[in-house]
This record gives sequence, structure tokens and C-alpha cells, in this order.
Amino acid sequence: MQRRSRGLNAGLLLLLSQIFHVGISNIPPVTLAALAVNIWFFLSPLKPLLGSCLSVEKCCQEKEWQRLLLSPFHHADDWHLYFNMVSLLWKGIHLERRLGSRWFAYVVTTFSLLTGLVYLVLEFALAEFMDEPGFKRNCGVGFSGVLFALKVLNNHYCPGGFVRVLGFPVPSRFGCWAELLAIHLVTPGTSFAGHLAGILVGLLYTHGPLKKIMETCAGIFSSSNGYPGQRPYFNNSGYPGFQDYYPHGRATYHAEAPRNYDAYTAGLSEEEQLERALQASLWDRGSLSLSAMPTTFLEITWTAC
Repeated sequence: MQRRSRGLNAGLLLLLSQIFHVGISNIPPVTLAALAVNIWFFLSPLKPLLGSCLSVEKCCQEKEWQRLLLSPFHHADDWHLYFNMVSLLWKGIHLERRLGSRWFAYVVTTFSLLTGLVYLVLEFALAEFMDEPGFKRNCGVGFSGVLFALKVLNNHYCPGGFVRVLGFPVPSRFGCWAELLAIHLVTPGTSFAGHLAGILVGLLYTHGPLKKIMETCAGIFSSSNGYPGQRPYFNNSGYPGFQDYYPHGRATYHAEAPRNYDAYTAGLSEEEQLERALQASLWDRGSLSLSAMPTTFLEITWTAC
């Protein structure tokens, strides 16, 4: 299955225009690097979609485990890329400011791998419990599983607010679940298991043992690379440091005076920004119906030959 062509890749052009509108200097380095990697793989994919998508059949049975690394960074078309990257831009700015660049990079890398693994577990479980081997052939690509995990994390740090899902206000703590259902009502071709995997990984971090495990692993590596007598520590955001040199925390990226990001978000939430972006793209697409909504985690299903 080949990537669908949309002429001049209007979604990509719109994405680039929004990145430059925000200002490259205003985008934290890890977020900017993640955007660049996704755009690069869209323009120069290492493999075609069916060679990079993630499925139980390809990974577990045919041992093509490199798909765990490839699938998050490949997208079906320019609008699939656009919606995922606009979401990453918004989440990355907020979370990287809070967590610091090194810890945010650690989180994104961990979430990318774990979301793929949980997706495989979910598809395998569905195939076994429903006695439907077709679930093992479901093949997904896209960064939105990771984005759902980041959304859980962002909502955890910003409790008590509301998000708008299909025009209805929803408490932030339920936002991920409402969006999960809404996406599959509006675009039933998307991967329910892929998005659910992201939510579960996010919950493992915010309410489960994942954060502690990550802190322990980071402490082991930092202690092996540090100076003698230094004891690694973690502040409330999970950012590592050394007590001997920075007992009260140094002014790292996450501790700097916050910038006024409302200057380019106009105080809008992520969902409101996406809605504005949709309206802005109507000039290219003519009209946007529910059936034309791009997928976020594309699921490709085929039958064995």
C-alpha cells in the first residue's frame, strides 16, 4: 500500500506555515527535533507503509521488530502528518517547558517504544479472546499513540480544566477517553487499539510504576557518568540532577521564567487551535466533511495471500 498523494502536500505546507508562525526559536529543542524527524521520514520514508507499520503478525511471527522504531514516524499522507504534528507542537511546548528537555526526550522515547508494545499486546489479546486472527494482521502507523500518552500526562499536570470534544465541554481528566470515542465515531478507520495503547502507557506513567522505573534507570546511568561523591536526585517533575552541585536546582530549561506562549496560541486550547487550523485549510480542500477527516493512527487491514 503506497502513501496517498495530495498534489502539493497542502497539509505539509500548512504545518510548516504554523511552525514558522510560532517561531522556531520559540519551540523547545526536543519538540523541534521530533517535528523534524517526522517531517523528514514523511518526505524520505525508509520503507513503504506496509514495510513500516506495526502488527502482531509482522513483529511477533516474522520477527520484524524494527517496526517498533519505524511505525511512529511514518504517516499515511500529509493531513495525517499535519494533525499529529500540530498536536505534538502544542503538547511539546507545554510539557518540555515543565519537564526539561532531557527528561522530555526520555519520556517521548520511552512512550514511543511502550505504546507499540502495548498495541501489540492489545491486538494479540483481541485475536485470542475473540478468536479472530484478523486482529494479528491489523497494521498501524503514526505518532498519535504517543500523543495520546502525552495528552494523559498533560492533563495530569493541568487538572480541573475542560477540553472541547466535538463541540462539547469535557473535564480534562476524561478528555482522553472522550476523544478516543469521538475519533472512532467520526473516523472509524483509525486504530482503536493504537490510541488506547497510548492512554494506557500514559496512565502507567501518571498512576502506575512507569515513572519510578524510569527514574531508577536514569539514576543508574547518571550515577555511572557523574563525578565521585555525587548523588543523583529527581525533582517533582522527574528531572535528574546532582545534589552536590545543584542542591536547590539550577535554572535549567524547565526552570526558566515562563514565556508568554499565549502570544501565538491566542490563549486557545489545543482542540480550539485544531479547529481554527481546520477552518484555515478549507481554502485548499474546498469543504471538509466528517468522512474526509484525516486519521491520527492509521490502521491498515489486509488478508493473507
